Amino acid sequence: MRVQRLTRILYVSWKNGLLTMLVEAEPEGRVARWLGFYARRRHFTKPRAVRLREALESLGPIFVKFGQMLSTRRDLLAPDFADELAKLQDRVPPFPSDQAIIEIERGLGMSLTEAFSEFDPKPVASASVAQVHFARLHDGHDVAVKVLRPGMHSVVNHDIDLLDTFAQLIERFSEDGRRLKPREVVAEFAKHLHDEFDLVREAANASQLRRNFADGQLLTVPEVYWDFCATNVMTMERMYGIPVGRVEELRAAGIDLNRLSSAGVEIFFTQVFRDGFFHADMHPGNILVAHDGRYVALDFGIVGTLNDVDKNYLAQNFLAFFQRDYRRVAEVHVISGWAPKETRVDEFEAAIRTVCEPIFDKPLKDISFGKVLLRLFQTSRRFNVEVQPQLVMLQKTLLNIEGLGRQLNPDLDLWKTAKPFLERWMSEQVGLRGFIDGMKREGPNWAKILPQIPRLMHDYLAPSEELIKADQKVLRELRHAFRRQQYWLWFSTVAATLSLASVLIMIALNHGS
Repeated sequence: MRVQRLTRILYVSWKNGLLTMLVEAEPEGRVARWLGFYARRRHFTKPRAVRLREALESLGPIFVKFGQMLSTRRDLLAPDFADELAKLQDRVPPFPSDQAIIEIERGLGMSLTEAFSEFDPKPVASASVAQVHFARLHDGHDVAVKVLRPGMHSVVNHDIDLLDTFAQLIERFSEDGRRLKPREVVAEFAKHLHDEFDLVREAANASQLRRNFADGQLLTVPEVYWDFCATNVMTMERMYGIPVGRVEELRAAGIDLNRLSSAGVEIFFTQVFRDGFFHADMHPGNILVAHDGRYVALDFGIVGTLNDVDKNYLAQNFLAFFQRDYRRVAEVHVISGWAPKETRVDEFEAAIRTVCEPIFDKPLKDISFGKVLLRLFQTSRRFNVEVQPQLVMLQKTLLNIEGLGRQLNPDLDLWKTAKPFLERWMSEQVGLRGFIDGMKREGPNWAKILPQIPRLMHDYLAPSEELIKADQKVLRELRHAFRRQQYWLWFSTVAATLSLASVLIMIALNHGS
């Protein structure tokens, strides 16, 4: 099956002239020398960006998601590629509506008329994994019904198998590849991807995020209607707003883009450091802006989680980075185990300074996180820094945030926006407030444990019958051993005295003679 899928990938690449694009990108390189003749013989009527988008669409959800991520990186792509790949956000061709209805009725175990008073068979959005239809419940609530594409599991499993095969080859033939842990990265990606195919899990993610932002001041999350959810169907509150990527419409609606961009950064850091639970697929197709300027989150199939240890190390890294304390950045990497213990901190500090210092005091439009990450990658390779698979989703989300920030406000100062939030979070964790909050969290546990302490201490200190017997046996053995030592001491003393006396007698006799 892997061979068939690989053949399919090669065929689609040939059909859409992707190899020709490689030759055009590097006309004097090795690929051009190998494929130059082939490239000169191929002629295409469609533009290169359209061919790339169509190739990704035909190869399935994994490749579509790759294109979605690329579409937010206009600093790394030519404008025609960025514009065309942006269509992957919400313009993936839908599957037939009759199939969607069959899937909905199969998942909910009821007919469409039993579930909804109205149902629009025309999809309003179609993505790589599912498509969305508007409907109305019998109680009058307007809802959005998300239904999974049929037959997705087998296609994705084959692609994951291919990725795992490539990862094995990298680990086997590349020492640098082993350091990057590609198989663990693929496994982490596969886990999140398979989570997208369980819409009940996605609904639970949405509910959690909604609770985390219950005040609704920064982010609005749709309500989930659990009676109309299944593994392949998710029914949630219909949300209204302008897609965040349509900047001109946002301006026309009177939205403050400067405030909006700052709020986006605050939402990101709030999710990561306050909650340890973050939306990890924040491309423009998944975010609306309400008419009052608040963000509206959609599509909760991919979320990331961080434990307290990860959050603490990340916060220390960010704060040290914002303060230009590169030595602290290096020390945290070593303390956390991300860099080997034998790493020379002073050399690592100098390398990080070389990468990071040039980007400070610059607006976001003049900074490319992609290029910074590339240089940091080269630095990490030199110092054998290991890739942390649990942070892969966070890195992807950070790149998405950068892409959104560039569209909304290229002059956004990311450092000044994020630093106060991180300082406040750190003070809450390690300051007096953090101590008080920790006592509040642990209070119920202490209330349960404290009454048991006297009994536990008594049980610990009071000798058991078996222990007493054992102690008595030990005492008898010690007594016998002490008596034996007494006998040997007495015998040794007598022997020494007799020996000394004998020597003195011999000396006296010799002296007398």
